[in-house]
Amino acid sequence: MPVNYATPAADQLLPVAGVRLGVAEAEIRKKNRRDLTLVALDGGCTVAGVFTQNRFCAAPVQLCRNHLATGKEIRALVINTGIANAGTGEPGRQTAQASCEAVAALLGIAADQVLPFSTGVILEPLPVDRLKAGLPAAKADLKADNWHAAAHAIMTTDTVAKAASRRITVGGKTITVSGISKGAGMIKPNMATMLGFVATDAGIAQSLLDKLVKEAADASFNCITVDGDTSTNDSFVMIATGQSGAAFASEADAGWDEVRAAIVAVAVELAQAIVRDGEGATKFITIAVQGGKTIEECRQVGYAIGHSPLVKTAFFASDPNLGRILAAVGYAGIADLDVDDVKVWLDDVLVAENGGRATAYQEAEGARVMAQAEITVRVDLGRGNAQASVFTCDFSYDYVKINADYRS
Repeated sequence: MPVNYATPAADQLLPVAGVRLGVAEAEIRKKNRRDLTLVALDGGCTVAGVFTQNRFCAAPVQLCRNHLATGKEIRALVINTGIANAGTGEPGRQTAQASCEAVAALLGIAADQVLPFSTGVILEPLPVDRLKAGLPAAKADLKADNWHAAAHAIMTTDTVAKAASRRITVGGKTITVSGISKGAGMIKPNMATMLGFVATDAGIAQSLLDKLVKEAADASFNCITVDGDTSTNDSFVMIATGQSGAAFASEADAGWDEVRAAIVAVAVELAQAIVRDGEGATKFITIAVQGGKTIEECRQVGYAIGHSPLVKTAFFASDPNLGRILAAVGYAGIADLDVDDVKVWLDDVLVAENGGRATAYQEAEGARVMAQAEITVRVDLGRGNAQASVFTCDFSYDYVKINADYRS
């Protein structure tokens, strides 16, 4: 079960004017499961995205980048689960293109106005004929209030669907933000088999949206790790329909800070839900690193701790074997780090300072914190004013079982 997370009810997920979603059972890889999602966008939307930096990026990622680069208005998204269409070479690019062409024919738009997304097993060909056959049912299901169904239809090893909504009022205009994400394993996004989609009815100029999608990714999906594996298919897309009547052309516009905060909050909630549902996770861990010279080195230390199998298995066992955390800080790659200046806490319990165990530390206190479902590891590097947080989970026996059986 995910750590302190449940999918919001369907009526808690707010429709975004200008966005309709439809799902279908296309039998992409398995029968009797929703595995195809179609998203139709009204004219006038702006769309931006960031994608995996994995050099083996999937065919749909390549096509998404190309279609966004044309500058044409994006009118649809097509998402399949089950098969990632990654490591499939030129045939994979052709099937991704065929997916876009099928959606375009169905909706009366151009193929390069469609963004394709796939997630699932790598190195397997996408059965594009099944995808095409499922599209009419997905089109017939298009509804503005279908976020709940879409959140379920993009799942792979997820145990729960991930979704979030916010509604704010700015300058007398009501603005809605809704989003969905999927991911549970192969999670260490490096955005420039995690998928995230966020839409708002605010009007946001293209240049501003391009900047916001990167900022939101850095504050959310680029702060999480389950196992340190950067997927071939990571994609985060942001849509602004403009149908609320509120429009933003620059960061100086009145109300922009509130809109930006609402959108980032949705992205953070979706990203943290992925970690809470990490494959086999029993604990949600925040690694807060402060006192760094730069944000980058704080995040570097956070990821060193969050990636460590020894740290993660200690958390699973509720074992305060905290030398593992110190070791991760030490090998994080900060060449001039003075370990005598480093302090480490578990929640409010000081466990290390002056290069070793804190004088007042009692292992019983460490064990008490380690037994909690939610834990904060706080590290002060003692060398500056920068700070950053990374969110991760523990490693349990089930992580191995889930990944050993992934293709079954």
